[in-house]
Amino acid sequence: MFVFSNLLTAIAKILDVVLVIFMWIVIARAILSWVSPDPYNPIVRFIHNITEPVLYQIRKRLPVNFGGIDFSPILVLLAVIFLRQFVVQSLYDFALRP
Repeated sequence: MFVFSNLLTAIAKILDVVLVIFMWIVIARAILSWVSPDPYNPIVRFIHNITEPVLYQIRKRLPVNFGGIDFSPILVLLAVIFLRQFVVQSLYDFALRP
């Protein structure tokens, strides 16, 4: 059973790293929205292409734009924190269970 335990631990670590990277990309997107970046910059386009599908789904389902301020990145960050605390930690605990 140690192989299954190691597999779950590895999946939990990879998922945690992916969620942390995505969280920082969302933060970068929020910071970029405060300035007027060049839309043809490859880094700006990458950040936009990675985050827009998730942010669009939240904007479509919830009215999170109050007074010109978009709160969808905050909701995404809260969802990422929830996933890290619940899913990743549950995988770790399940892997360590005897």
